[in-house]
Amino acid sequence: MLSPVRSSRLGFTLIEMLVVIMLISVLVSLLLPAVQQAREAARRTQCKNQLKQVGVALHAYHDTHQCFPPGWVAANPETGPDLAGGSNGFGWCVQILPQLGEPTLYGQLDFNQRLEVAPSHRQALRTALPVLQCPSDGDFSNWSMRKAQNNAQEIAVLGGTNYVGVFGQRVIAECYSLPVGVACDGDGVFFHNSRITLEHVTDGAASTLLVGERRFSQLPSTWTGVIPTGAEPIERVVGTTSGLVNKRGDGYGSSHVGGTHFILCDGAVRFISENITAEIFLALGTIEGGETGMSEF
Repeated sequence: MLSPVRSSRLGFTLIEMLVVIMLISVLVSLLLPAVQQAREAARRTQCKNQLKQVGVALHAYHDTHQCFPPGWVAANPETGPDLAGGSNGFGWCVQILPQLGEPTLYGQLDFNQRLEVAPSHRQALRTALPVLQCPSDGDFSNWSMRKAQNNAQEIAVLGGTNYVGVFGQRVIAECYSLPVGVACDGDGVFFHNSRITLEHVTDGAASTLLVGERRFSQLPSTWTGVIPTGAEPIERVVGTTSGLVNKRGDGYGSSHVGGTHFILCDGAVRFISENITAEIFLALGTIEGGETGMSEF
């Protein structure tokens, strides 16, 4: 009697299939963080390179005009420096648009008109500039500035940025109570009608902050300038070192792990830890506070 021929088995059993799926899931879970870290490392490097471009543009402006651009321009022919009724309000970043490769955009702005009033400015002001937006901070291009006394009322749509100038360690909010005709002076590089030169930076260019990062969720900021009737208008273009990194809305922070990039007055870009001491961070924000020899921080 012939024995039956045993058929060969094809395919996987259900248990084997589940084991394979489980192994693939484990491998993916191990690989995904590594991929995410690699992507963030690339974004962080891109952000640093963009800040280097901004630093080069600022120094090119300094070479041409023998000073850094003003933090923001505001003047009234009758009262002199006048924050609330200034004739325009254009910020420091507007001044370096040609050096950033944006001469056409620069040419669309009329510096004899107030920033938010001239109809011809409307489209230019909402322009998004990728060089001013850190890729680690997600996808945003512009945002709506609301009236200070009426959050439902839109004043203008403004191009966003992650990079704001350093006003110093002084409290920016104090500027809003100044009488008409009194300039809003900071003790950093960028403030009201400022004209700071490298010679003014007696604390040392390698130990004085020029521009730093700020997350969009921390406080939406703009490259355009100060709109006096808007909510927290000055803080949108400059920041203070009176609060630690990643701790204060009108200060500095980033979506990078552990700290924030800054441009120094010598043009170098440094990553400052969020664990930096308050004393050192305050000192880095001033141009002539008397704190020297602080290049190692």
